[in-house]
Amino acid sequence: MSDRSAAAAAASRTRFLLQAAVIGAAYAALTVALAPMGYGPVQIRFSEALAVLPCFTPAAIPGLFVGCLVSNLVSPYGLPDLICGSAASLLAACGTWLLRRRRLLAPLPPVIANALIIGAMLYYVYGIDASLWANALWVGCGQLVACYGLGYPLMRLLERHSGIFRLQ
Repeated sequence: MSDRSAAAAAASRTRFLLQAAVIGAAYAALTVALAPMGYGPVQIRFSEALAVLPCFTPAAIPGLFVGCLVSNLVSPYGLPDLICGSAASLLAACGTWLLRRRRLLAPLPPVIANALIIGAMLYYVYGIDASLWANALWVGCGQLVACYGLGYPLMRLLERHSGIFRLQ
């Protein structure tokens, strides 16, 4: 490997880590700042608008996962939310990456993953007084607002200003 290609590889790794760190920090900061609205059976986690970012960079996958992990450290739902919520975010980010070329569908994996996983967690672990499907529906509705109401316009904005992220 030449010095030039080694330097390019190092710069690429650095860019990836920097993007992941910024995305994770933004997700955690938004979630914690708006904490009362981002936890519970009826929730709108505005930071989930960032779930469209895997359309632009694979660095968003670990960024969103770590951001969710950090923000769930202060979750009133404790360890189950730390595990289930972070797993849902990781699964959703991977799904968004896979759908990155189908922009209208790209925000859908976070809606589905969180509705099913968090809805089930609220029902089975915390016994929220509603059916499993009602819990999933409430979480899914909040995700629809965050991912399509906020995330989709964010995605369209970033497409017009693609210098922010190198498109994949």
